[in-house]
Amino acid sequence: MVYDWYESQRAMLSPLADFAQAASKFYTNPLWPLAHTPAAHRLSASYELMHRLLKNYEKPPFDITRVAVGGREVAVQEQLALAKPFCRLLRFKRYTDDPQTLELMKTQPTVLIVAPLSGHHATLLRDTVRTMLQDHKVYITDWIDARMVPLEQGRFSLDDYVDYVREFLRLVGPDVHVMSVCQPTVPVLAAISLMASDGEATPRSMTMMGGPIDARKSPTAVNNLAMNKSHEWFESNVIYRVPVNYPGAGRRVYPGFLQHTGFMAMNPDRHMKSHYDFFLDLIRGDDDDADAHRRFYDEYNAVLDMDADYYLDTIDVVFQRFALVNGDWRVDGKPVRPQDIRDTALLTIEGELDDISGAGQTAAAHDLCTAIPQTDRAHYTVTGAGHYGIFSGRRWRALVYPRVRDFIAAHRDGARQPAPLKRA
Repeated sequence: MVYDWYESQRAMLSPLADFAQAASKFYTNPLWPLAHTPAAHRLSASYELMHRLLKNYEKPPFDITRVAVGGREVAVQEQLALAKPFCRLLRFKRYTDDPQTLELMKTQPTVLIVAPLSGHHATLLRDTVRTMLQDHKVYITDWIDARMVPLEQGRFSLDDYVDYVREFLRLVGPDVHVMSVCQPTVPVLAAISLMASDGEATPRSMTMMGGPIDARKSPTAVNNLAMNKSHEWFESNVIYRVPVNYPGAGRRVYPGFLQHTGFMAMNPDRHMKSHYDFFLDLIRGDDDDADAHRRFYDEYNAVLDMDADYYLDTIDVVFQRFALVNGDWRVDGKPVRPQDIRDTALLTIEGELDDISGAGQTAAAHDLCTAIPQTDRAHYTVTGAGHYGIFSGRRWRALVYPRVRDFIAAHRDGARQPAPLKRA
């Protein structure tokens, strides 16, 4: 019922959003005599703000076509490496005619970035991908909006997520380095644990950034909501069926618009100020700041639905039973044992001001991966960084990325065989 109401409201407001967009352009049309008056600029800014508040935000493209490698600019092509019902594995293939740059790219390590499936699209990591492409071959998980997946494709659970990660790691190859941002730190650690337990070659390194490995540590508002409501409450209050106007009609999902409402409610004052500043930038003609606002909210407001099984599993396993840290998580019937990981180096990264994954939640991975030598571990807390600052923006590029790059480089060489396991 709530999903149908939301869709009807969106349909009703769509003409008003289109009108506001047209009106905004009209008042700054140079053919209109009053276009350069202060009143016209204010009206145009008001209508553009209205348009952006009412419009429907679609998934934006990665739009990464060129990147600098070794001081030379090379072309980048987005390629589909593997298609699954709920995820596309993408590769960003780099091309150049320069022999030196080509040889350099051949020797650079391969990184699989596991993007979060927590409401936003993988394009939220655009800056992460673009920066990593300078020194790495890059793959990323591009999770599919559950409302676009037909019912006949079946359900998608947290176990399925772990299985997907294992399949992607095998496909990319044993010399891969894996980076998980936020939500996927838990299933990625589970996937690598299961591979180690089964005697498979594991990635050379795993970088875990701002994720709820142990959500009991420094709980945030996000953690408290998940911990303080029962499993039945979530199933009764936030799970709905996709309306008939989508390919996934009838699928049970946690709708993206509910997640987006939660995101906005966490910092309402900050968002209101940002929109007001955008309005002032339009009046002043500050195009650079206005464009920055547009780019951020084009991404931030584009959300996806999550399959109900996956969402409820995550609430149960990660935020209520703490099954990973308590040692009682089973995936497809097999125990998840991070203590079996021996040959994968571990880097954990947290933001000092992270209000989504609190201090110590990601670093808890070190307490679980007891068989990894101390020489192959590192932790970094980014001073002054919030959640998004550890993987996007100035602090990511200037502070975090050099550490990630150097950690990967330090653990890229040498043939490895799975070490024999000794059960505790």
